[in-house]
Amino acid sequence: MKMTPGDPPIDPNDFWVFGYASLMWRPGFPFAEARAATLHGYVRDMCFISIHYRGTVDEPGLVCGLMSASAENTCRGRAYRIAPAEIEAAIKYLDDRELITSIYIPRHLELVFDDGRRVTARVYVADTAHEQFVGSWSDDEKAAAIVRGVGSEGRSLNYLSSVMDHLRELGIADAHMTALLNRAERLERAR
Repeated sequence: MKMTPGDPPIDPNDFWVFGYASLMWRPGFPFAEARAATLHGYVRDMCFISIHYRGTVDEPGLVCGLMSASAENTCRGRAYRIAPAEIEAAIKYLDDRELITSIYIPRHLELVFDDGRRVTARVYVADTAHEQFVGSWSDDEKAAAIVRGVGSEGRSLNYLSSVMDHLRELGIADAHMTALLNRAERLERAR
């Protein structure tokens, strides 16, 4: 199992994976429990060019990444507990899915549940040095790519809409992602 050196190991009897984008609605692996969770010091953004799932090499779309931020920033999402017998298969599936072009770095980071309980979870964090990372793009540039991108899993715009639908379902507000979706939808209507 790939992990970043220096990260703590995860207890196989309490193994969690954190979803902040498509894993919220399509985890793709069996899980024993799902809970809302908060990751401190990180933010989500549409910051990666997608050349497979939500775009192509000729017409790239964008997908979410999780970026390190100041300590007061938080990213809320959904955590999944995986039964010990399912861990190896789930991690293989996730690594095959999430690391298709190595844009994420698997980390073991602390999550906090609404009841205050803290667990260490596997989290796929943005590799900001990767050539597909475009976190510095303006929101106008991002919205244009989101509207254009269509890949094997569909439109980048539908992906962003689904992220926002599932955040609302969990009662999570994300002002930047909401503004980006609004900008992309305005651009789509103007096409």
